[in-house]
Amino acid sequence: MKRRRGTVGEDPPTEGGQGDLFGGLKPLAAPGFSGKVPPSAKAPVTDVPPEAVVERGEVSSSLPPLPGAPARAARAVLSVGELTRQLKETIESRYPRVIVRGEVSGFRGANARGHLYFSLKDVDASIDAKLWASQAPRLRFALRDGLEVVAEGSVDVYAPQGRYSLIVQKLEPVGEGALALAFEQLKERLAAEGLIGSRRIRPPRPLPFLPRRIGVVTSRTGAALQDFLRVLSSRHPRLSVLLCDARVQGEGSAPEVARAIARLGRTDVDVIVVTRGGGSVEDLWTFNEEVVARAIHASPVPVVSAIGHEIDFTIADFVADFRAPTPSAAAERLAPVLSDLELALDTHAARLRQAAERRVLELRERQGHLAGRLVDPRRRLGQERLHLSEQLEEMMRALRPALRTKREALRALQERLQRARPQARLGEQRAHLHRLAARLQEALRLGVATRRADLARGRLGLERASPTLRVAAERARVNAHKARLLALQAQVLADSQGRFQRLAAQLDALSPLKIMSRGYAVAFRKTDGAVVRSITDVQPGMTLGIKFANNGARTLGGCEEIEATVTAVKGPTDC
Repeated sequence: MKRRRGTVGEDPPTEGGQGDLFGGLKPLAAPGFSGKVPPSAKAPVTDVPPEAVVERGEVSSSLPPLPGAPARAARAVLSVGELTRQLKETIESRYPRVIVRGEVSGFRGANARGHLYFSLKDVDASIDAKLWASQAPRLRFALRDGLEVVAEGSVDVYAPQGRYSLIVQKLEPVGEGALALAFEQLKERLAAEGLIGSRRIRPPRPLPFLPRRIGVVTSRTGAALQDFLRVLSSRHPRLSVLLCDARVQGEGSAPEVARAIARLGRTDVDVIVVTRGGGSVEDLWTFNEEVVARAIHASPVPVVSAIGHEIDFTIADFVADFRAPTPSAAAERLAPVLSDLELALDTHAARLRQAAERRVLELRERQGHLAGRLVDPRRRLGQERLHLSEQLEEMMRALRPALRTKREALRALQERLQRARPQARLGEQRAHLHRLAARLQEALRLGVATRRADLARGRLGLERASPTLRVAAERARVNAHKARLLALQAQVLADSQGRFQRLAAQLDALSPLKIMSRGYAVAFRKTDGAVVRSITDVQPGMTLGIKFANNGARTLGGCEEIEATVTAVKGPTDC
């Protein structure tokens, strides 16, 4: 594409100036100008008159020359390329910088190279617009269809297609600033993801009452750091501060702030303060970037946002766990006054000492009271021993009569036992038991003999009726039939294989693939797949498929195929 002659930095045409498509700018009306343009100031005009008609690359006039008019010069014939080139040079030099207002249409997002293509339209016309990938990152808001914008750029003519388009260098929404629109769009997106708002995934974390170390993300040369340290030192000079220097304004400052937050999150700080002084919306825009918001949300420790003044709100304020209106207010929130802490500690120590003394006195009084109630254990032990002796004496007095009675009863029973003499009765019972045992053994011998005889007779009958011999005979018969069946099966299989081989040989001899392998081919119509058998089956212009049997082809589907178009059909001739 040819480079435009104009630059984006040039000022737009002064109001009142008017240009000609094939010439330069007409001069502006000056004081005392009569409205007539001198011949020297008129724009040059091509040799082609307005009434000329261009047809098939020729220029002809449809009107006769006026009577008495001078003879016209030879007509100029332009090629399409020359005409387009002249139009390109004229339009691009005439509109090096324009400001156009319209509605975005046909926007489909960035292409593979990052370029943005869309159209600007109104009720009267539409123009293609392009925003190159080098300018797209500077766009503060998200582009969408239906958004009314003001585009600043230059007009470009694409000669191969004869189309003109607007090369956009700067884009702003109508009715609201680009920064405000980008702010609202990012705020809505983060709210939908749960980073801010009432539906945020993680509620704000509480700030430590007395942090051991405070991490600060800001510029080391900024006034915000000095204000923060001054207030922090005046309230609690013993607090430790870890500074991570980062640019807080300008191009590339947002990634630096995000990296500083992540770096402090890996240290031993208890809280992180992201701060800077006041300024315009553009100056504070670093803290409206998405990368900073996500870094604050990913911080493992609470984050305090102290950006600008009390009236300044940024995206970082909504994502942070606590918003301080100023850097000084952040220091006041994080650092309690050391003298107040010492006074509170002294007060609590005095109260604790008084409470401890009062408790010691109470415990001493209770100890004295309990000591008065406590009895000497030796005296208590003597009393218990005396009581035990009395109980033992009473028990012995109660057991002596019972023991005497039991002894007398035992003596009477022994006398009765001596009189009964159970040894004789035991001898008689033992002899009777011996007789019964002998009878029982004899009866058992007779029963066992009888059972054995019955068992022998049953075994003999079972052996006579045993199916073992019959099973053996049937098994031999089955083996004989099996041998005959295997022999018959082998004979039938051999006969079938021989017959199959003979049929395969005949089929192979009659196979068209065998004939085709000797240099022949099969032609068929591509329209219906029918085989061409004569010239009556084809017509000029018909597409034929011709198959050749290559080595190893087993079916027509595996053959090589070429397509041919019938150009002519001749009569039968000798092959």
